[in-house]
Amino acid sequence: MSETSKESAKTVKLAERRVFSQSFKPLYDEGMGLVEQTAEYLDGRGRAEAKKLSRLGATLYAAESMRLTTRLMQIASWLLLQRAANSGEMTRDQVASEKSKVRLDTASAHDEASGWSELPEEFVDLVTRSLRLQSLVRRMDEEVYGKGGAEGFRAAVRHANPVSDQITLLNTAFARG
Repeated sequence: MSETSKESAKTVKLAERRVFSQSFKPLYDEGMGLVEQTAEYLDGRGRAEAKKLSRLGATLYAAESMRLTTRLMQIASWLLLQRAANSGEMTRDQVASEKSKVRLDTASAHDEASGWSELPEEFVDLVTRSLRLQSLVRRMDEEVYGKGGAEGFRAAVRHANPVSDQITLLNTAFARG
């Protein structure tokens, strides 16, 4: 074994340590809290605020709402898998296999899109917070599991039913599958 290999074997990955320890709980709580806040907003005030938008603003709001909910469901799936591994409900190998179905790359139209300035401030805040959380989770995922490790698997299942995949992933995370 080379000196470099010995060094890297001794190096503690901070993200891995965070994901597989009690310090994961605040990240989990933040993610699930954001999911809950977003659902409450979109079902309540957001619905009322969207009705006041111009046609362009309403179209952008609808599209960005879909991206926001997709992004948050993917983050929630990742967090649930990590929690299952952390609690011993799933092995790291099982998590790695299941998490390959999770996409942590949902984009946003951002403020360069026509009509963005019309969007309600609270909605824009939720989008911004979700993007920040997705970026953090993606960095942690890459550090713990490596970059691109799931790309081959993703390519193989790209034509599968994404809704079915998401249901399977959630069932697995809750040990019902």
